Amino acid sequence: MFDFIQYPVTYSSKNIDLMKKNQYFFDVNKNITKPQIKKIFEDYFKIKIVSINTHRLPRKKKHSGFSKSIKRVIITSKSEINLINIIN
Repeated sequence: MFDFIQYPVTYSSKNIDLMKKNQYFFDVNKNITKPQIKKIFEDYFKIKIVSINTHRLPRKKKHSGFSKSIKRVIITSKSEINLINIIN
């Protein structure tokens, strides 16, 4: 299950502001779908998900080709729990 969730994104001030509104950013496997993401978070972390937004980040050019494709997920939870502390 944690093969799908790569890591939480917490390094910008906008992300920190949105975390106060129960919105969390995660980078996940690019092949996982929204229903699968919702099931993973609701079953494992025991939280209620209000909405899930996804987008794929642009690939960056490197010397030997391109970087791998990453899918970023914005999860809005109903509960007041801090998901970042739970995952770390």
